[in-house]
Amino acid sequence: MNQFISHITILVHDYDEAIAFYTRKLHFQLIEDTVLSESKRWVLIAPPGSAGCNLLLAKAANEEQRSRVGNQTGGRVFLFLYTDDFDRDFQNLLDQEVIIIRQPIKEPYGTVAVYADLYGNLWDLIEPS
Repeated sequence: MNQFISHITILVHDYDEAIAFYTRKLHFQLIEDTVLSESKRWVLIAPPGSAGCNLLLAKAANEEQRSRVGNQTGGRVFLFLYTDDFDRDFQNLLDQEVIIIRQPIKEPYGTVAVYADLYGNLWDLIEPS
């Protein structure tokens, strides 16, 4: 058996503002942006050098979905971004004025900091030991 997770959905309020945040501030790559209907697009993004799972940006379509934008995990860290250069990527977060929730700390598994994306979803930035 061979299985893998291809995409993880992040609910957003607006496609273009989400694309701008992830590509300009975090330097993610826009993999695909296909119009599916008047109100729906298929938008995939991924960190530079990623060969695995992509993020699917999905515009919240109703009140229940809009209530989940920025809090898809009830306030827990939602996504874990591994890096080969913590200092470079943490400095980029600071330079781009991304909200830092927890300053860097050294853990047995690596260096980690927590930041929030444009909607408040929490991310770990991790450089493994």
